[in-house]
Amino acid sequence: MTTSIQTAQYTLEALADKFFEQSQGNWHSERRYYTLKSGQIEEVVSHITVKYLERGNEELLELAQMHELEDPNAIICGSRITWESNYSEPGRKPTTGSTIFGIQGNILYRDRGFATPKPVTAIYTMRDPKTLHLRTEYNGSAFEEEIKLIGASHRTRQTIISRAGEEIMIGQYLERRI
Repeated sequence: MTTSIQTAQYTLEALADKFFEQSQGNWHSERRYYTLKSGQIEEVVSHITVKYLERGNEELLELAQMHELEDPNAIICGSRITWESNYSEPGRKPTTGSTIFGIQGNILYRDRGFATPKPVTAIYTMRDPKTLHLRTEYNGSAFEEEIKLIGASHRTRQTIISRAGEEIMIGQYLERRI
């Protein structure tokens, strides 16, 4: 017998799976980080590649092992994200990196956090089929991120970073599929 909780979980996972699939591709990202206390603004332009990962993908199996999940196939899907970023601030060198996301139930597993190389988890929700909301907490900080697909060629992202219950930074992104 399927319970309403199991149905809701399946629906959430199905929505997230479709969202990850629709996010696959190359993106040109323009973003601004606003430091709330100082008023400092930092602008960044990035090239982002999102690769959709199906259940059983080797990278998802490694992610499950990293998080010590009992069933290595528990992660139903995910994404591998790579980026190359250039900062507007003079003297700041370009950066490159990558991360792996995977989902099970309402948990998004990551191989690393925003500000740590250690594996982290986030609670995710789908406000609608095109909007993913994440909340990640570690080391006394909280990261709330919303990613919204706008048609087939655009998406917006917003990240709010808090420490000790106080919002300290906001990142706003406009991304265009290339």
